[in-house]
Formats: sequence, C-alpha cells, structure tokens
Amino acid sequence: MNNFIKKSFHIERLGTPTAKSPVQTLKRNIWPGLIICAIIGLACMIEGVYFPALSANLLAILLGFAARNLLSIPETLEPGIGVAAKRLLRWGVALLGLQVSLSTVLGLGWGVIITDICAVSITFVATFFLGRLLGIDEDLVTLIASGFSICGAAAVAGIQGTVKATEEKVAAAVALVVLFGTIMIGVGPLIYHLLGMSLGNGATLIGGSTHEVAQAAAAAGIAGGGVLLTTAILVKLFRVALLAPVVFLLGLFRRKEVEIIDKHELYQEGTKVKRPALLPLFVVGFIILMFIATLNIIPKSIAANIKLLQQFFLTTAMFALGLGVHIKSLRKLGFKPLLLGLFSTIIIILVVLACISLGLGAHI
Repeated sequence: MNNFIKKSFHIERLGTPTAKSPVQTLKRNIWPGLIICAIIGLACMIEGVYFPALSANLLAILLGFAARNLLSIPETLEPGIGVAAKRLLRWGVALLGLQVSLSTVLGLGWGVIITDICAVSITFVATFFLGRLLGIDEDLVTLIASGFSICGAAAVAGIQGTVKATEEKVAAAVALVVLFGTIMIGVGPLIYHLLGMSLGNGATLIGGSTHEVAQAAAAAGIAGGGVLLTTAILVKLFRVALLAPVVFLLGLFRRKEVEIIDKHELYQEGTKVKRPALLPLFVVGFIILMFIATLNIIPKSIAANIKLLQQFFLTTAMFALGLGVHIKSLRKLGFKPLLLGLFSTIIIILVVLACISLGLGAHI
C-alpha cells in the first residue's frame, strides 16, 4: 500500500525543505553536460542521414550506455545530463504534435483509425498482463506497453510522469522499444512482400506496427517508398495522436484507485499529498500543437525546421538516457523484459494483420 502511495502521489512533509524548484535547478552549471549530450545527439542525427538503417535514437542510447559503463563520467556533467534526459525529452514529445494533422489522417478512411485504435489498445492491455504474469515490475511493464503500442520513446516519456518511474526503468524501456523498432525496419517490408500486399495494406502494416515514426519511415522506404511511404507515416502519426488519450486514461485510472485507500493512510498528521496531473504539461503542449498542425497555419519551411529541432531534442535525450543505465541494473532486470518486448512486437503485428484481413487497411 505504501509503495502505491509513493508511486502515485507526491508526498511532502510540512515544514521541511521540498525539492528544488526549476529555477534553482537551472542555477546549477548544467551547460557542460548539456553541451556534451547535444554534440553526441547531433552526431547521431547526422549518422542517421547517411546510414538510415541504423536508428539515430538506438545509436545514441547505445553510446550513452557504453560511456556510462566504460568511462568515468565527471560529476560536473551530471546536472546537464539530467536536464537532457528529462526536459529535452519532454520538449521533443511536445513538438511531435506538429507532425500530426488529424484532417490528413482522417482522409485515409475509418478503417485505418479502427486499426490503429485496436493496435494500441489490444497491444497495451496484452503487454501489460503478460508482463505482470512474467513478474516484471509494474512501472516498467507500463512503460514497455506504452512504448510498443503507441509511439516508442515519446510514449515512454509521456507515460513516465504518470507512473513516476525511475530514470533507469525509463532508459530500459526506451532501449527495448528502439531495439525492436529497429528490427521492425526489416521485418515489416519482408512481411509486406511475402504476403503480396497492396500498397494501402502494406502502408497500414508498417505504420500500424512499427514502433517509432522514423523507423516506420525507414521501413516504408525499404518496402517501396513513394505513396506507400507517405501513407505509412500518416498511419503511424495517428497512433502518435493516441498518446494523449492513453496518458489521460492512465492518469484517470491512477486517481480512481485512491478511492479504495483509507484516507487515514494518505492524510496523516503533518503530511501533504499532491495528486499528479491527469495530463502532464508537455502532453498538453502536444495536443495544442497537434491542433495547430491540423489548422495548417504554419509555413512548411518553418514546420520542417521544427521537425529537425524535435528530432534533435529526442536524440540528445536518448544519449542522456543511455548515460543513466548501469549494467548492474540491467542484470537485475534479467531476460524477462526482453522476452516481453518480443511478445509485444508479435502481438501488434498480428493485430494489424487481423484488421487488414477484415478490410480495414488504408485506401490509396
């Protein structure tokens, strides 16, 4: 019971010092660590341009992991690393909203919308219960379920604020989703060609089952590019749009659970309880920017530059998250999260294929 309370609520002792405010945090020397993360993030982005088969996000998190466990990281870099892992990650998620135009997605037909909703909901629920059956920590299971069912690292970041997961769990979930998403770059086109799918169904398969937008774009490019590529990205972007309702519902569910808890345990003498917001501020930003994208009021040149900035924030954050993973912690996780990632990937592929067989693929 106490563990649940700590995960679901911010608890502060009255009359005692509280956590440092954002302003106090920024007063620390964040620049050395932040600049290092930014340089590596930019280098990984450049690598992604010349070698798209290797995900820039995957490379960034692997480099961070290697640096943490093979090198001695100076203490002076830690404040900046923390800012990159949290703030830049959230800014990257918020800016992702500008890539989602609801009017364009709706033009693909209701079949795609139904397919994406089924893919997200069934994969999330199935992954969560499989993870619990495997005995994996609930917070980590929730992060994995979110990343694999919705939109990869961005979904993990979106859910993190709701479940109050540690940075190591976040990094582990991101590493898994990026790893299996990279594998999907080859698997998606292979299934498309083996089954002799139409362009619309192939785009639905790749966009509906690949974990991240960049990975979906790479897979669709390998499958044939052109109209298949643009359609697959649109299918994927609607899955991204589902991040907001999932975060909201999960936050609502967490709040509802408080009703079964004895108030005496929550409101002890001298204790103040703060409920988490149903939607973190950066997810609200994501929603606002999504509607701005739908209104199509931002010039394409500016939108393209913002997209590059979003990718830069996300890749930089991936390196910082990699720096938060200690090999000892991964050993404690064991092989079960890896097995869950495999199961989750298979589940979402099967769900999308089932929807396609029912005639719910994109019409192009």
